[in-house]
Amino acid sequence: MRRNSPLVPYLFVLPLICLLAFVFGLSLIRLVEFSFKQVRGIDGPWIGLRNYELVLGQPLFWESVIHNLKLFLTIPVMVMVALVLALLLYERLPGWRIHRTILFLPYILAIPIIAVVMKEMFQFSGPVNAVLTALSLDFMVLDWIGSADVALWTVMGLIVWRETALGVILFLSRLMALDESLIEAARLDGASWRQRAWHVLIPQMRGVIEFFVVISAITMLSAVFAYVYVIGGGRGGPGTATMVIELYIFNALIRTSLPGIAAAVSVLLFAVSLLLIWALFRVRRREEA
Repeated sequence: MRRNSPLVPYLFVLPLICLLAFVFGLSLIRLVEFSFKQVRGIDGPWIGLRNYELVLGQPLFWESVIHNLKLFLTIPVMVMVALVLALLLYERLPGWRIHRTILFLPYILAIPIIAVVMKEMFQFSGPVNAVLTALSLDFMVLDWIGSADVALWTVMGLIVWRETALGVILFLSRLMALDESLIEAARLDGASWRQRAWHVLIPQMRGVIEFFVVISAITMLSAVFAYVYVIGGGRGGPGTATMVIELYIFNALIRTSLPGIAAAVSVLLFAVSLLLIWALFRVRRREEA
């Protein structure tokens, strides 16, 4: 085969593709198979769509879906905050390199560690309420973790604080790669900082903003287990206030020993995640074009 053949690059990655297909492909096939069986132990009888009917008929499942959808409210907040911070860092304010490191620090820390620390801070008798009381802001003192009305919003605040760091780095990286002659020309023409940001910088960041939105959507859907597990005491508490789809799967598999139910929900979650990944590739192709 000629070295300039279009098949050559694929031959180099073929061993890795075979390994991934063996490790994940077989697991995925078994997962789909389990979703159509009443599994007891390592196998069980075929029951068709019964697991899916049971899942879709459970109020707790739909409550988990609603909670995941509420988490999507954090995405526009993260985009706006990350965009503003990246634009400020791009202006190279004094100490901007140190500020960049500080902003990205939460993202490199393990989620359980951050969640444990935040849980202690937001206890009813914790430091956050103590500071609010000391500042005579008693009306803002809440049971951040123990109230069913507030617990999910506390989790959302923690997610925004940590996940925004990724957006800052992505946006700042894109800004650093821009042609500075355009910004300098706008500055010489008398454009203010807001005008330069809105008319020059942000339009050239459309691709990376879309990329961050899709990545954040996938995170809100299938990567928040550690947050709610720690904050909610491992059971989505108080009550079911912080129950999400991942925790629902965990409870079905570990606590109630219903692998078929857990597999059915996992297949549904996988299908939705595939749609988001497909959207991600569409965004990437548009950016490359």
